[in-house]
Amino acid sequence: MFPQEFIICFHKCVTISKLTIQCYCVQTLRIEKSVSKDPINFEQCVEKELQYKEGELQIEAFSFPEIQATYLRFIILSAFDAFVSVHRVIAEGIAQDI
Repeated sequence: MFPQEFIICFHKCVTISKLTIQCYCVQTLRIEKSVSKDPINFEQCVEKELQYKEGELQIEAFSFPEIQATYLRFIILSAFDAFVSVHRVIAEGIAQDI
């Protein structure tokens, strides 16, 4: 059942300095970015093993040296259970860009 992925599209190329994700049962997460007009040519930003506590949301924050992105692809490579959930993704950067 894994990997699973989803893509977030911004209205234009934006500058991101921090990403926060709230999820449940995700074991290994990879985040990739693209500056193309279409969701192609992704480059890896980060890959991380997340900590898990049963019954609690996982909240992970990733800081970047202000990356540029039109698309963000989140790939759940493995999980602690057969089902995972993503509750929220927060992208922070230059206020007028996002």
